Amino acid sequence: MSQKIRANSVLSARREPITLETADGLSLVAELAVPEDRKPAATIICVHPLPTHGGMMDSHLFRKAAFRLPALAGIAVLRFNTRGTWSEQGTSEGTFDNAVGEKYDVAAAIEYAEFHDLPNIWLVGWSFGTDLTLMHGLDPAIQGAILLSPPLRFSTPDDLKRWASSGKPVTALVPEFDDYLRPAEAIEKFGPLTQAEIVPMAGSKHLWVGDAERVLDEVVRRVAPDVDVPLPREWDGPMETADTSAYNAHNLAAYKDVPVPQPEH
Repeated sequence: MSQKIRANSVLSARREPITLETADGLSLVAELAVPEDRKPAATIICVHPLPTHGGMMDSHLFRKAAFRLPALAGIAVLRFNTRGTWSEQGTSEGTFDNAVGEKYDVAAAIEYAEFHDLPNIWLVGWSFGTDLTLMHGLDPAIQGAILLSPPLRFSTPDDLKRWASSGKPVTALVPEFDDYLRPAEAIEKFGPLTQAEIVPMAGSKHLWVGDAERVLDEVVRRVAPDVDVPLPREWDGPMETADTSAYNAHNLAAYKDVPVPQPEH
């Protein structure tokens, strides 16, 4: 009997806690979730929002991606906590480095995916994670990038030009009511990245509350185009329920009065 897929529904997959080792000697907490009964058709590396404002590998979109996409879309999901970042999975070594030292974190995730022969690797950044993707994610192993709520705070036009020169596909999902960058301004600011696809997301806000299904459909549409979307909203296979109560005090909205770090450049 089919059951409705809810926010904390965990569908079948092979999930493994892993450790990423950075070139500057840090160990990062991570998890790899792959389809239980087949080889993955694609891989997404999730680069989370600003950790000083509650961002982590378990931020709700990425948690739901790991809970659902291996079963629903045959996609492998690699999540990790950048240096100094806490989640229920554990705390990565090091300290927040204003998008500078985090280049080693992104490189470690890409290296892991490549070394373990994960196919068709895409970066999916959210907020601060989009800046890390643009600044540090242009690697030969990466097929393309999907940017969720990109603020373009730490990244520069030069980063956009480097991606433009690569010719690799870049899609930005821009909420209509974003706190930092809305669709009309995004079209202008992404000008140097000539192949960027700007997708205005009507009614959405920066945190994507209530919009996880729409976001995951757009991600799948690009990284696994052979998979039908919208994805199923019900599931007739094994399903568990995750306890996500530990994150109630750590959601991004809880940090609304905390000053946002500024780039060093």
